[in-house]
Amino acid sequence: MCMDDCCSTTSRRDFLKLSAMLTAAGAVPLLSSLQARAAAEPDAPVRIGYLPITDATPLLVAHNNGLFEAEGIKAERPVLLRSWAQVIEAFISGQVNVIHLLSPMTVWARYGSKVPAKVVAWNHVGGSGLTVAPDITDMKQLGGKTVAIPFWYSIHNVVLQQMLTDNGLKPVSKPATAQLADNEVNLLVLPPSDMPPALASKRIAGYIVAEPFNALAENLKVGRVQRFTGDVWRNHACCVVFMHEHDLNNRPEWSQKVVNAIVKAQHWTREHRAEAAALLSKAGPNKYTPHEPAVLTKVLAPSVDDRAGYIASGAIQHQQWDEKRIDFQPYPFPSYTEELVKRLKNTLIVGESDFLAALDPAQTARDLVDDRFVRNAIAEVGGPAAFGIAENFQRSEEFAV
Repeated sequence: MCMDDCCSTTSRRDFLKLSAMLTAAGAVPLLSSLQARAAAEPDAPVRIGYLPITDATPLLVAHNNGLFEAEGIKAERPVLLRSWAQVIEAFISGQVNVIHLLSPMTVWARYGSKVPAKVVAWNHVGGSGLTVAPDITDMKQLGGKTVAIPFWYSIHNVVLQQMLTDNGLKPVSKPATAQLADNEVNLLVLPPSDMPPALASKRIAGYIVAEPFNALAENLKVGRVQRFTGDVWRNHACCVVFMHEHDLNNRPEWSQKVVNAIVKAQHWTREHRAEAAALLSKAGPNKYTPHEPAVLTKVLAPSVDDRAGYIASGAIQHQQWDEKRIDFQPYPFPSYTEELVKRLKNTLIVGESDFLAALDPAQTARDLVDDRFVRNAIAEVGGPAAFGIAENFQRSEEFAV
């Protein structure tokens, strides 16, 4: 973990790099590399790129449990990457062919830079939270302070800005040295791993991010969970599975087997939460992440006492929703994508965002997502009921601050 100056420099560099790549012109050389790789290796094995966060759970479980091989396809060891910029670069250039990506980032990739890729499944639901300094107990106390987000195109940014607005606060993006009004909250992009030390050093007043960095702050006693994002947008997708169109179109049988393995991994994880935490940890046989088993267990298999504490503190306000801290459900509901596009249009986003104005939410939901494979995969593990979703693959979005 780097500290203040290093974190700021790294964050800016990654953001600028990613912003440059995710333009129509910036993506061209990477897409040329992708085409060359596809031509040279038409039968490429599964190559996963991931960040060491719980969002990657299904991809890593599928690899660890040999589910790709069980489907009759080869899979290389997943490649751990350190930033979203690295994930996108590796994917667009064809170095990896299966990734988990922030759901709003897929909108930017496909429509801002014309990356020929589609969402084939959700990777998980929930699994994120707003963590604040221990002395902050009310959203309004964030006025005049800085809060970190993992990226502008993230569900975290969308949910946070709605929470701030509903509490009379104004999201802004200003230099770190700028004077903030009492009702302004300055948003700062930081890599997830840099957030806990930034909070501990009081450089920021809070952060909203994927697990296990909220649980890590709790265990280190440098922060407390103010609100879980799944308690604001019920069962929202955070990261989704993103794959190249050339694989989906030219290797449909292979693509189906990839999605089968990921869906089976989600199904297994729902029934083996503590075991999943252990295999993902640095104590696991593959050492997929640098996290302690106890931190991952707090996320994947939390105790009943933990839930009671979050209800008492207000981190969970819709207990009737009966949300898990993180859960796994692979079907990419169109209603979610439509609502996401609508909300992105009204969310402060630094960098390229002009393309959002032209997006039709319903059309985007049909074009961005390819649900052919996930429907078949869900049928193989018992149908929608296996994941507690409607048989007609429909739902209504529930968003309540």
